[in-house]
Amino acid sequence: MVWQRSVIIKSPEEIEIMRQAGRINALAHETVRGMIHPGVTTAELDAAAEQVIRDHGGIPTFKGYPGPYPYPATLTISVNEALVHGIPGKRTLKSGDIVSIDCGTTYKGFVADSAFSAGVGEISKEAQRLLDVTEKALQIGIAIMQAGNRVGDISAAIQEYVEDHGYNVPREYTGHGVGRQMHEAPQVPNYGSAGRGLVLRPGITLAIEPMLLAGTYKTRVLPDQWTVVSADGSLTAHFEHTIAVTENGPQILTIFDEDMD
Repeated sequence: MVWQRSVIIKSPEEIEIMRQAGRINALAHETVRGMIHPGVTTAELDAAAEQVIRDHGGIPTFKGYPGPYPYPATLTISVNEALVHGIPGKRTLKSGDIVSIDCGTTYKGFVADSAFSAGVGEISKEAQRLLDVTEKALQIGIAIMQAGNRVGDISAAIQEYVEDHGYNVPREYTGHGVGRQMHEAPQVPNYGSAGRGLVLRPGITLAIEPMLLAGTYKTRVLPDQWTVVSADGSLTAHFEHTIAVTENGPQILTIFDEDMD
């Protein structure tokens, strides 16, 4: 991963551009969400997301992103035991799968990054509970993003909620600052201690992204050098939003706002 190491405060005008990028990202997500059903390939989902992003003047942030080799797709699509960074391809989704869709859009030089997980067809009660807890963990993390709180407060709140419900979070993969670069300081782990880390202030923009594993917190990387899976093959889920700290509380930037042009 390529990291911008300094914390960059965004102006209201820059946050507005990020909101526009976030709206495009949300539109791509909604398009893909409507396509998730048994029989669709992950490549078809990826192509649809790229079309939406480019049709609205954006650039797929992930495509060509530096790593073991340039990332080859618009989305990362991770299924079942795959936690993050799954590469779209010929895989066909089947009923009962959990699929996690992560997408980034660059618009006018700024990045929006968000993710969601969904069931394919009819899923088990266990899988649905995992999705519900992961999404709630994201909501809890966002609520902590008040000026004057610290990054560690976000991390600790997510970890406490997740572990109270019997799940785990990975140690190697975290949320992050986001802006002109996809990965800016600070890192935002999904575990940690309250009262520690960077003090949040208006203009800070973070991608908060709980990643949950139904089994061990340990992960491994597949031979494709990108896809991260649970070490024990357990189910996983992933939700994410890009959020701005403001004087009036956290503002989610990666949502569809029908009032925007």
